[in-house]
Amino acid sequence: MSRWPLPPHMAAALAQAQAAALVGEVPIGAVVIKDGVVIASAHNAPRQLSDPTAHAEVLAIRAAARVLGNDRLDGCELWVTLEPCAMCAGAIVHARIARLYYAAPDPKGGAVEHGARVFEQDQCLHRPEVYSGIGADEAAALLKDFFKARR
Repeated sequence: MSRWPLPPHMAAALAQAQAAALVGEVPIGAVVIKDGVVIASAHNAPRQLSDPTAHAEVLAIRAAARVLGNDRLDGCELWVTLEPCAMCAGAIVHARIARLYYAAPDPKGGAVEHGARVFEQDQCLHRPEVYSGIGADEAAALLKDFFKARR
């Protein structure tokens, strides 16, 4: 695991990921922060909600928008345990998330540093600051253990 203590916001995202695993969802968690305070949190729930768009990032962004009463999450940070996919990266763009922090890279399905690299496209309307690798070992271990138990 990490040599350094996890930032509290990534620890909160990891707690959400653990909650997802407990209900049989892929263990990915996300939190939205505004002015240093968690305003929304969520975990993957596509099976629970019968909704293929119910990724942790999308659910957290929707909840934060309700809390703020605005579709623009100006000045907000998103902390998530896995590199966002193309759908989630698009939601981050449209929500105008200021900063994205994610733990583990996702070479197979990620779309930030892998695949589509959504934020690098000329058509991208907004580009958040991106910080990766924070809590990567912990997030990767959760995912590995989850899938190992199912094989």
